[in-house]
Amino acid sequence: MLPQRNKNRNGESKRYSILTEKYTPMARYKHIDTNPRFLPVDLARQLLPGTFEHALNHLLDHEIDLSDFDKRFVNDLTGALAYPPAMLLKVVLFAYAQGIVSSRGIERACREHVTFIALCGDSGPHFTTIANFVSTGGDDIARLFAQILFICDRQGLIGREMFAIDGVKLPSNAAKSRSGTRADFERQATKLEAAAKTMLARHREEDATSVEPNLRAKETKRIKRIEHDAAQLRGWLTEHPEDRRGAKGAIRKSNRTDNESAKMATGKGVMQGYTGVAAVDGKHQIIVEAQAHGTGSEQELLIPVVKALQGMLTEDTLITADAGYHSEANLKTLDQMEVDALIADNQMRRRDERFADQGKYKALPDPLHDKSGKKKQLSVYRPEDFYHHPETQTCTCPAGKKLYGNGSDCTINGHAAIRYRGAKRDCVPCDQRDRCLRTPDKTETRQVAFFPRQPDKPETHTVKMKARIDSPEGRSQYGQRFATVEPVFGNLRHNKRLNRFTLRGRKKVEGQWKLYCLVHNIEKLAHQGYAQ
Repeated sequence: MLPQRNKNRNGESKRYSILTEKYTPMARYKHIDTNPRFLPVDLARQLLPGTFEHALNHLLDHEIDLSDFDKRFVNDLTGALAYPPAMLLKVVLFAYAQGIVSSRGIERACREHVTFIALCGDSGPHFTTIANFVSTGGDDIARLFAQILFICDRQGLIGREMFAIDGVKLPSNAAKSRSGTRADFERQATKLEAAAKTMLARHREEDATSVEPNLRAKETKRIKRIEHDAAQLRGWLTEHPEDRRGAKGAIRKSNRTDNESAKMATGKGVMQGYTGVAAVDGKHQIIVEAQAHGTGSEQELLIPVVKALQGMLTEDTLITADAGYHSEANLKTLDQMEVDALIADNQMRRRDERFADQGKYKALPDPLHDKSGKKKQLSVYRPEDFYHHPETQTCTCPAGKKLYGNGSDCTINGHAAIRYRGAKRDCVPCDQRDRCLRTPDKTETRQVAFFPRQPDKPETHTVKMKARIDSPEGRSQYGQRFATVEPVFGNLRHNKRLNRFTLRGRKKVEGQWKLYCLVHNIEKLAHQGYAQ
């Protein structure tokens, strides 16, 4: 049995134990009320120097010009008083820093969280006001981003030595199931109309017989829903007479929820969303440019970002980007713009001896969770997948093995060529034989031929970039890219939990992406001692 609490004549609390049959003194404690109704709090003292919220509050009250936001209000003579844009920006940016993206969640925090109460002055804006402010920010948010970038530069946080460009794919407020081409939507509408017609015919046949009222009501409701969906499809097709087109004219899937978003493949499956592109400075990881695009093709995104950065580039600035941004057209455009850049190609790591053993560190797929279905047969490696070293007269295969010369002065179809053959000790036990040989059960080794560049034929920009990025200096410079841009995306997606967009339309999504990036930049200012 548990000991019993008793009080003596003097009101002292004692504990009685049955085992010892004695009373022992017992400690008394104050009552702790965890839900007080009235609490005297100095709101200004809740914003401690050195914190994100203190830097944010100082920026918007003393440094940033928000007069552009005043143009959206016409209530100088009549109308209700509006919430100050500075206050709305404070609560939105601080909420994003806490991983709160929902406007309803921000409204709740302004009622219950003391730091939010301090930032909004206990005014408690409605969630519709917050949602409208974020979705209509647009160009005003872009100008705010530029002003904070100027302050970061004034604080010495931007070095301009290297800008690393990369993108992250984030889901948007759009249904993936509503994606397709016009032909897909035509088939869906025809199928729905045929289903509704069949159900109506059956309905008329059953009129002669007695049917339970509940079943008849359910069937009627289902027919109306199908007809409504078919009418929506026909209306969308009327409003959009043409398919979406890519940069090269290819048809892209439209989306009836957000037609500016894109269906994109990621490492975790296919999603409907936008690609948030960021250019990050190498000195203190300040985001100097942020754009959102409704496409998963990164090659299309490089030049728009570089053009937006031209005002910040110097003679010594280096642009770096991964293989997703590599194309001959992009390299040619950068050369014409006289922009110094290092853009990796798909075979860069295979040519680097430091990554010769990277295959053995890859995790094997889990057969219990592999729902990819039947895998497609991979294409055979082409000569472009082999790296030719003209200076040393050697060749490296995709598996990282050296091939030896099998004819330095031969002719193939009337053109001079250099042939290489793999060694049996390398090709026979290789785990990539199925991708390297068309008939691996009959052919032992792989042969590959290269045609030397003709003297009158100019060297391509891709060949020049390969030679530069494979040099010791190029590898050292490009190696800084990963440590510059990837931690930024890790901070936004993992630490801040800003891993989705809540708006629709490219302009609105780009404004929200800039707000996400502003959270990162202001946090950098706070960590560097700003406004302390």
